[in-house]
This record gives sequence, structure tokens and C-alpha cells, in this order.
Amino acid sequence: MRKTILIAAAAIIPLATGGCVRTAASVVTAPFKAAGKVVDWSTTSQEEADRNYGRKMRKAEAREGKERREWQKRCRKDPETCGPYDGFVAGRDR
Repeated sequence: MRKTILIAAAAIIPLATGGCVRTAASVVTAPFKAAGKVVDWSTTSQEEADRNYGRKMRKAEAREGKERREWQKRCRKDPETCGPYDGFVAGRDR
């Protein structure tokens, strides 16, 4: 009689606590998952960095184009005072 009770208990206990083990595992791993999300949000991926650099360079090239057009216009009006272009150049740090 005792053997059957022990066998029945051994079979029922894992089934009854299966949800608890899964929940406990979720509770234990939750802080690590949350920390991983924070790291993802606080760092810049290479794709994002490339996209930001491309945007920055397009703006710089547009600025250079505008300044060069204005310089050419001034040179056409008064060529005697016009020297070489010394305005903004995209990609060159000053």
C-alpha cells in the first residue's frame, strides 16, 4: 500500500509543480532580460550609426552646394574681387 502511495505521489508532484517551476524560472530571468533591453536602448547599432552618418553627410553636402552657388553668383557679378573658394567643404573638419 505504501509503495503505491509513494509511486502516485512521485507521479503527481512534478505535474502539480510544473507551472511553479516555469514561473520561478521566469521571475529569475526577468532582471537579465530587462537589463539586456536597457543595453539595447542605450547603445547605437552599426546600422543606426551608418544611417545617422549618411544623414549628416547629406546635410553637409547640401550646405556646401548652397554656399558654392552663392560664391559663384558673387563671382559672376564681380570677378575682380573673387578669389578661390574658401567656404564650407563637406567632409572636411576645421
